[in-house]
Amino acid sequence: MPIPDQTAIRADGAKRVVMKRLALVALAMLSCAAVSVAQARPVIDCPLRDAPFSSRSPMIDLLLDPAARAVVERNQPGLLSHVPAMMVSTAAPSFAAIVTLREMLGLIGKSEADITAAEVAIDAGLRPLPVTAADREARCARYDNDRPRFDLPAGQPRLLLFEKINGFRDAPSVNAAHAAFVDLARRNHWTLVTTDKGGAFNRATLRQFDAVIWNNISGDVLTLAERAAMKGYIEQGGSFVGVHGSAGDPVYWWDWYVDTLIGARFAGHPFQKQFQPGRVVIDNPADPIAKGLPPEWTVTEEWYSFKNNPRATGSHILATLDENSYEPLFMKRSLRMGDHPIAWSRCIGKGRMFYSAIGHRPELYTDPVYQQMLTNALGWAVRHDGPACGQPG
Repeated sequence: MPIPDQTAIRADGAKRVVMKRLALVALAMLSCAAVSVAQARPVIDCPLRDAPFSSRSPMIDLLLDPAARAVVERNQPGLLSHVPAMMVSTAAPSFAAIVTLREMLGLIGKSEADITAAEVAIDAGLRPLPVTAADREARCARYDNDRPRFDLPAGQPRLLLFEKINGFRDAPSVNAAHAAFVDLARRNHWTLVTTDKGGAFNRATLRQFDAVIWNNISGDVLTLAERAAMKGYIEQGGSFVGVHGSAGDPVYWWDWYVDTLIGARFAGHPFQKQFQPGRVVIDNPADPIAKGLPPEWTVTEEWYSFKNNPRATGSHILATLDENSYEPLFMKRSLRMGDHPIAWSRCIGKGRMFYSAIGHRPELYTDPVYQQMLTNALGWAVRHDGPACGQPG
């Protein structure tokens, strides 16, 4: 997740490579699966549908209601006109879907005391506002329950590449990752299909797949029923692979996803020096996901830090980031973690999870080392390596 108004480094040579890889998408999909979508009724079980207005509401929900927006504007004159347009858009994908008033005020440099005072004043103005039928409809409009139908061939591992984004969407990163996953599936004879429909997360559809891949997913994207289906799928033996922005939102409204599945909450990334060379060190060379990887690897990237260490929540750390090899600073705030995991795996019940915070810059998805890491992770996710989760090793 980049800071607003920052753009990724896109060298002309890398652009050409990414475009070539994108051309593989159509060819690879011909050998995968036919997709159709069953249109569903409007969503009525979206998270926070009935939640009272609050300074801790997603900013997008305050902006969608004229009365709530007026409270914000009255208490913070000029705020909504002084931030980038992407932060106040009410159409998903929108940065406003992944921040509250607190994060928005922090990003423009307000002090903690000023933020707290603003929250108190705005809460007083929001508390009397009713949550109307129009509010509920607007809040649920960015979700869906459309069910894609897949005609999947037999005899190959099956991967579902998920690309519904309600928060921040960095198109170059998403597109490069998409091309890489399609190409990796083609080269390894895996069946891969893509959807941007949250309605794919139902029991009947998910049980067709060995693993789901979240491609830089940002923002809350699943209804309550879809959340339950994904949780059950993972706990009963399904696998999850996520990259970069899939754990890079400032705020989450689904605790199970960020605390249990991912195992760490995003803290930030460098601002003034957004992209820096950093030294990645393999933490456990015996990990099956480490097969063929060099002991260390220096790469330029947007380096994530986390509020808690995933090692402490039971994760198996694949790689760590040497904090002495770059400057972990957001404005004047240190992002040092000490022990700094950057890629890890977890068992969730009988299921498997792999997450890599690497993957903002499009060029990384053509890097042979990162391709090897992702290939290993997908192979592990579809049960090619390592003991089964939920059983003795």
